[in-house]
Amino acid sequence: MLVSRRYLPSMPSLLALEAVDRLGSASAAAEELNLTQGAVSRQLQVLEGQLGVALFIREKHRLRLTQGARDYCGEVRRMLQGIGQATLTLRANPGGGALNLAILPAFGMHWLAPRLARFAGQHPEVTVNLSTRLKPFAFETTQFDAAIHYGRQDWPGVEYLPLMQEEMLAVAAPALLAAALPRAEDVLTLPLLQLESRTGDWGRWLAHHGLPGLRPPAMLFDQFATMMQGAIHGLGAALMPTFLIERDLEAGRLVPIFGGPIASAGSYHLVWPKESPARAPLVSFRTWLTGEINP
Repeated sequence: MLVSRRYLPSMPSLLALEAVDRLGSASAAAEELNLTQGAVSRQLQVLEGQLGVALFIREKHRLRLTQGARDYCGEVRRMLQGIGQATLTLRANPGGGALNLAILPAFGMHWLAPRLARFAGQHPEVTVNLSTRLKPFAFETTQFDAAIHYGRQDWPGVEYLPLMQEEMLAVAAPALLAAALPRAEDVLTLPLLQLESRTGDWGRWLAHHGLPGLRPPAMLFDQFATMMQGAIHGLGAALMPTFLIERDLEAGRLVPIFGGPIASAGSYHLVWPKESPARAPLVSFRTWLTGEINP
């Protein structure tokens, strides 16, 4: 149930507080809210009365929020933004529901996005909102219904739907390497590229080819997209997921440097909070994804 109404201040007072905190003065807040400065001051007085605590230190003609009020205002701002986002979602799809999905940029762009038109065709009542997240997060502190996760099943408090086992291929631009290497260890003579979140990939690749215990240095990238462009332009050799580089291999922008693809250390999964009741848009999306991976 909701908290007692006496702990829910009026919306005009909260808007006045947020604006004063963000803009630094009651006059600036009044201009933004299309109110008089006196009206903003009255709203702040009402809020102090409702809360029963002083929110401001008054210094001549200037208002300064107390530390407690700044902390309170930060929480209020986050909740006001949530209300605004909920309103936008409702207006965008008044007859259905929204699915807020956190995606990994490369997987979302190259694997998921090309398939989403089929989901939209089957479920026009669902609006899918996509945002990028690179690492696991606490679902309870976000608006996300589900997320795409790469790795092992090590995200606490979630359920998993396995999507795809990733395979990696060692590639480089033809300008960097005119022909495939004769031996796997020759890769150590090349400049290497790797993701900062997967610094053990080259060591696993070498171990797969009979050279365990090596961890060669490499230039770091935070996303596959930029690392792939670096490889295409001759910056170094890269271990790339095969589903990302199919067109570049076909076009000759990248070439294999030694051997075939090897299995990555992790897989891609759809994850969602274990304890939360399943909303209809998420159920529809999970059912559709299951059909996509098991046609």
